[in-house]
Amino acid sequence: MPGHLIRRLHQVSVSIVLEEASKAGFDLTPVQYAVLSALQTCPGIDQATLAGVIAYDRVTIGGVIDRLVQKGLIRREVSARDRRARELHLSPQGLKVQESLTPVVRNAQAMILAGLDEKERETFVELLHKATEAVNEQSRAPQRLPGK
Repeated sequence: MPGHLIRRLHQVSVSIVLEEASKAGFDLTPVQYAVLSALQTCPGIDQATLAGVIAYDRVTIGGVIDRLVQKGLIRREVSARDRRARELHLSPQGLKVQESLTPVVRNAQAMILAGLDEKERETFVELLHKATEAVNEQSRAPQRLPGK
């Protein structure tokens, strides 16, 4: 069953990323890393936009953001355009952590797909994109990229 295999690969993926991050001295989850990476690419987005960028539930992302704020890795700022809105930004420490953790995550991703040769990896990732895009709208947390 593909669903079971996808769940199993996700389970292994999370385990490998957590272990490799821990070995490198980082206490971050894959979702926290995704938030840091999204804020590096899209600084100043709000919580709802961030949830769409990383395809994460809008309510649950609030707790992730709170933990990253407590760790001093991101900060909330009042929007200059709308005083009611809060923009999210990486702190200098958050940027440093994101940049330092990126090679660790890349290495973990290579470990996750170690059983595939380079061509198989490319094909597998292309098929994953195709499959997730085909069912994006059926998700409780569909991916929504800014400007699209």
